[in-house]
Amino acid sequence: MIKTVKNDRLNEKYYEIDHKSGVKIFVYPKDDYTSAYAIFGTKYGSINNAFSLDGGEVVHVPDGIAHFLEHKLFESEELDAFERYAKTGANANAYTSFDRTCYLFSCTENFRESFEILLDFVQSPYFTKETVEKEQGIIAQEIKMYDDSPNWVVLFNMLDSMYKYHTVKIDIAGTVESIAKITPEYLYQCYNTFYNLNNMVICCVGNVTVDEVLEVADRMLKPCEYHEIKSYFEKEDEGVRTDYVEKKMAVALPLFAFGFKEKADRVFSTKEMACVDILMSLLASSDSKMFKELLDEGLINDSFSYEVFEGDGFSSIIFSGESSDSKRVKEIILRYIKDAKENGLPAEDFENTKKALYGEHVMGYNSVSSIANVMVDNYFLNRNMFDYLEALAQITLEDAENMLKGLMDEKKSVLSVINPMG
Repeated sequence: MIKTVKNDRLNEKYYEIDHKSGVKIFVYPKDDYTSAYAIFGTKYGSINNAFSLDGGEVVHVPDGIAHFLEHKLFESEELDAFERYAKTGANANAYTSFDRTCYLFSCTENFRESFEILLDFVQSPYFTKETVEKEQGIIAQEIKMYDDSPNWVVLFNMLDSMYKYHTVKIDIAGTVESIAKITPEYLYQCYNTFYNLNNMVICCVGNVTVDEVLEVADRMLKPCEYHEIKSYFEKEDEGVRTDYVEKKMAVALPLFAFGFKEKADRVFSTKEMACVDILMSLLASSDSKMFKELLDEGLINDSFSYEVFEGDGFSSIIFSGESSDSKRVKEIILRYIKDAKENGLPAEDFENTKKALYGEHVMGYNSVSSIANVMVDNYFLNRNMFDYLEALAQITLEDAENMLKGLMDEKKSVLSVINPMG
């Protein structure tokens, strides 16, 4: 079944296809574009370490296995996927996050051939004892590299302090000890569970047509029987484990990550997400009063950023950057949040922020990679890309102020700091 999804504000449309194989396919043609971008993703990430299939026995697997599987899937008995892409001229990549694994490529020619490669290697696992042992050494080095990365450590120290039980606190790549337990059998078990096409999505954007996408998909996709996949997480407390964590590393300037733990079972609706985006931009963007005060006092630099961090069983709002006095940064952030909650948001600033965000979002439709990644994000979070734009246009000041009341509770916050050694 092919469904056309239109947005009159943008005068744009895409096609949503329930493919006979079980996978959901999105095709977003962009007239007059020479480039194309494709993603093949599965709802499977580093947090999914305990799961069952069709209500059966709960399976526990080693930490880091989703990331390990992503690395191994590029290999085959003959040419690996990167060598195959080199022949078509496509740029290929992949990533594993907390709740998904995605394989992607971009190209300006030979889309059909590159798309065939993508669908082929993602559906063709090849794991042996020898290749797994070789990869264990490679990923162990990668883990050690991340252990020496201050930006990585400051985030995971915060997550470890924020979450008592949820697997989001565990490094995406796992540990040297955990990956040593990975076997071909574990990899095939995880692959056969989570790489079922009913648990996956394909998104093609740019110089593509529905007909050419379906011609390849009909030929390459192997129909899968639907299975109910359930992931298990220990019930998470509302509070945090500790509100402050500090570590010394070889950094020129101290780093911080200041996060608020939101409701564990909350995934923001489309309207709520639009509301939160307006709030965060109003509060902390480079045009905000708070940002200017922090900058004027020499407390931050242009590394300062913020994000809404959400997924299956976890949700938080995080501010991060470099600062010589992270505790003072925390105080100022809390003061602005308290003031906004008690005194409301300036109406003019709200409208200006809303218009600016709307414009930024519209501009994003000029990028094939941005469209593809946003579509995948929205699909896995049960949201709709065009609905977000409509919600953004309709949010009122009252909506934003009501939303703010339930966010960023100081009692559920954590400050993680990396200070210079010595």
